[in-house]
Amino acid sequence: MKLVLNGINVGLVDERGEISGLYKGIPQNSVGLRTDILENTPKPTGIKMLIRSMAPQVVVADEIGTYEDIKAIKEAVCSRCEGKEELVKNPVLKELVEERVIEKYLFLDRNRKIEVA
Repeated sequence: MKLVLNGINVGLVDERGEISGLYKGIPQNSVGLRTDILENTPKPTGIKMLIRSMAPQVVVADEIGTYEDIKAIKEAVCSRCEGKEELVKNPVLKELVEERVIEKYLFLDRNRKIEVA
């Protein structure tokens, strides 16, 4: 197996170690230098952990087949909010917006410019 995306930060959720073949923390299969690997972690938990802590550009997992997997993927896709329009696309955060739980939203872009909504 070969998984190499050059120049891209990849997060790999490898529940049973089938993809990376980790041995003492070192992947035995070629998964790329910029790949963070979570092994022995359920896909929904691993996807959330990667998104929150590793900021991958691509998330890789195999055998998507449960509703929990699909929910985690939907949340991951909506995790980057660059404005209020994108905020309401997130199924979890949309509820906060609709119920007006939060008074103001601050969005910080890559240039450290702040937008208030």
